[in-house]
Amino acid sequence: MAFQNNIKAIPLTSIASTALTTYAPINTTGLPSPCFVLKIVNNSDQDVTVSFDGTTDNDFVPKATQAVLLPLYVSQPNNNSALWPQGLKVYIKGSAGMTGSIYLAGYYLPKSTV
Repeated sequence: MAFQNNIKAIPLTSIASTALTTYAPINTTGLPSPCFVLKIVNNSDQDVTVSFDGTTDNDFVPKATQAVLLPLYVSQPNNNSALWPQGLKVYIKGSAGMTGSIYLAGYYLPKSTV
């Protein structure tokens, strides 16, 4: 199935930073579509750690910053590109007593209906 060449955004999801003493998913139902870009915005007053399985520390986003995750540029055979998979949950943890929220944005190419 071919992809359209217009970009769409997944619905923005967030989690209050006060709930982050252990890993908690930002997007409780997972990614609605395979994404070529994920952006994690840490709008809190503490650093946060990111996990893609809810256990392993995979990334780090300092307070009041953002991380843009671009698997699209990973080289693949036959002109394919890497994507964050549909259904992927992104987990965040941080220090108790934080203020602010952490947001997850994502972008994808819709599949063609033709």
